[in-house]
Order: sequence, then structure tokens, then C-alpha cells
Amino acid sequence: MAEHVRIVEVGPRDGLQNEAVSLPAETRVAFIEKLVAAGLTSIEVGSFVSPKWAPKMADTASVLKAVARHSGVSFPVLVPNEKGLDAALEAGAREIAIFAAASETFSRKNINCSIAESFERFAPVAERALSAGLRVRGYVSCCLGCPYEGRVSIEKVADVSARLLSLGCYEISLGDTIGAGAPRAARAMLKAVSERVPLSQLAVHFHDTYGQAIANIYACLEDGVRVVDSSAGGLGGCPYAKGASGNVATEDVIYLLDGLGFETGVDRRAVIEASRFIFEALGKPGPAFRSP
Repeated sequence: MAEHVRIVEVGPRDGLQNEAVSLPAETRVAFIEKLVAAGLTSIEVGSFVSPKWAPKMADTASVLKAVARHSGVSFPVLVPNEKGLDAALEAGAREIAIFAAASETFSRKNINCSIAESFERFAPVAERALSAGLRVRGYVSCCLGCPYEGRVSIEKVADVSARLLSLGCYEISLGDTIGAGAPRAARAMLKAVSERVPLSQLAVHFHDTYGQAIANIYACLEDGVRVVDSSAGGLGGCPYAKGASGNVATEDVIYLLDGLGFETGVDRRAVIEASRFIFEALGKPGPAFRSP
């Protein structure tokens, strides 16, 4: 029996948050419904960050309530603080994500506080969420480079990851926020983190700025990672990392995994159709979708 790799689809949140066009909740819901129909079982649907900082995510409560009827599918939402958690709980969230950085400068630019302060902020969020029966996922940004500081210490990445684990995160997603990493660096970073966090609780989240995302994913799969974040059509890009291109495309990840003999339960052609739909809604040309 083929080994399973879980794909975490981040297009509806990480993919859309930095687009020039604000899409209505109904369009975002239609996009998510297409992704569910494609077989994806982990779909990040939005964030409860202040609309001042993430205006494209303003209708996340409506979106979450509209898709929550699906059983067997997790719909994590990004939560920055207790106020965001209150909104997520009111909207019926069953899983949240909290996000730290391995770079001090990026942390201050992204969430207006130091790394240490971010953990002071996240500790009560995680505690309350776990007490309410929610699952908590953790993100680490800038694992392979920072737009402000350049190289980031892998020891710092490992430390931040371990601290997220200690808060009760069931899984830690390691993000190459600016897409600066190459396979050797990705493997070294993963090895350092896996000495502090069990490999079974690690995911990878690569951006494709230099065309290395698929190569990096392959390297991490070789070392035992079995959870990969990706975005339909390669949508995405961080507003605090100028020049960083989008996430790796879900379609391309599925093509890689199929070729390696892994099982995902996701229909690649259906993901391509979902990608076409969202690019048309955004009024922009999509990638040259390949359908072998």
C-alpha cells in the first residue's frame, strides 16, 4: 500500500491575502468547495487578523460558517491574539494556527513584536483554544532566510519550533517565506528541527521565488516529511517579504507525489479546475496549467 502524504491547502488564506483584488465571501466559499471536491482534507480558509492588516480576509467568519458543514475536512484559520481567538470561536472554528518567526526583524515587521513577546501573546491563545477542544497548528516564518536579516540560524528555527510544540501545537509548519532555500539548506534545517520536534509533527511550506520549492520538498520527503503546504495555482506571497513569489502550486506537488508513488487522495485535474476558477475571479492570467 502506498504511503500517504497529507497536503495542506493554503490558497484561500495565504494565497489570497496579498492579492490586489478583494473577493466576496461567496467566491471564496465556491473556491473552497472546489478544493474539497478535489479531495483536499486540510484547507486553510482565512484569518482573524484585524482587517486593517489583512483586508482581504475580512469575511473569514462568513466563509468558515459556510464551509463548516463538511465532515472529515479541517478548516484551520490564522489567529494572532486572544481577540482573534474570540472571533474564531464565535465563528465555530475547530482548528486555529498561530504564527511565529525565526527572525527578530521579521517578527517586528509582521506582528509588531519581538519573538519573545509573540510567545507571551500566543501562550494564552493556545491554552484557551486547547481547553475549548480546538486543534492548534504552528507556523515558523523565515526558516531559510529573512528579507531583512538575510541568513537565519537553523538553531533559532529549531528553538522557535520547539517552543511552539511546548504550547501544544500538534504540528509545526516550517516556512521558507522568501523562497531563498535550496535542497541542502532545507535538509540541514529540517535535521536541526527534527532533533527538537518529532518528524511526524513537522510540515514544510516552501515559496518558489527561485524555482526551488519542488526540489526542496523532494529533499524533505526523502528525509521523512509527510505533510506539505501548498497553494492552488501557486497563489500567494508575503506582504512583508517584498519580491517573494507565491507558494508552490498544489498541482505541481501532486504531480511530484504521484511520480514518487505516494498517495494523497487528491484529484490533480480537479485542483487545476479550482485554480482556473480563482484566477478568473481575480481577473488575472493563471499559470500554464499542464494536464497530462
